[in-house]
Formats: sequence, C-alpha cells, structure tokens
Amino acid sequence: MHAVVTLVAAFLTGSAAVTYLIGHEYPKTQADVKRIPRSWVPVLGGLLAAGTLGLLAGFVVPLLGVLAAGGLVLYFVGALIAHLRVGSRALLGPSVFLVAVTAALVAGVAHYG
Repeated sequence: MHAVVTLVAAFLTGSAAVTYLIGHEYPKTQADVKRIPRSWVPVLGGLLAAGTLGLLAGFVVPLLGVLAAGGLVLYFVGALIAHLRVGSRALLGPSVFLVAVTAALVAGVAHYG
C-alpha cells in the first residue's frame, strides 16, 4: 500500500515538476492568475522536483521520504491558499495533489513508524 501511494504521489508531482521546468505555458498562466511573479515558476518546479526525488529516495532512506512528503503537503497547502487569495474556485487540481501527498505522508509514517 505504501509503495503504491508513494509512487502515485511521485508520478503526479513529477509530472507537474516537468511541466514547470520545461517552460510550459500552463504554469505561467496559473502564476499570472494567482498574481505570482513568473520568475517563481522554475523555483516552484524545482521544489516539486526535489519533493518527487525525496519521495522516491524514501524507499532507501525512509526519513527522507517522510520529510519530502511533509514538504509537499506544505507546498500544496500553499497552492490552495494562493488560489483562495485571488478568489479562484478552481480548487480541484491542487486538492487532488494535496490528497495524494498527504496519503503518501500518512502511508510513510504508518509503514515506517
């Protein structure tokens, strides 16, 4: 169970990281909507990539995986706050990510104690 949940979360966050890091237009548009400087897009992509790698490294170093999942939970709480701050009601996307990384965090803590 832990492995499946972690791999799903890593797939989601890794896909988002790639989208941010290759300069795709969607993250730039989302930054504009949330009134976040476009210069933050690669930084946010880097945070997503680091979290993804941390989730995967957690299979070797469990504490790293749990810490990465916790960091990603904070990241997506921030994403939800960014949406709410500008009055956006498009909360499904960040909520799905938040649920996935929260499940990875809970599964990691439960699995490794």
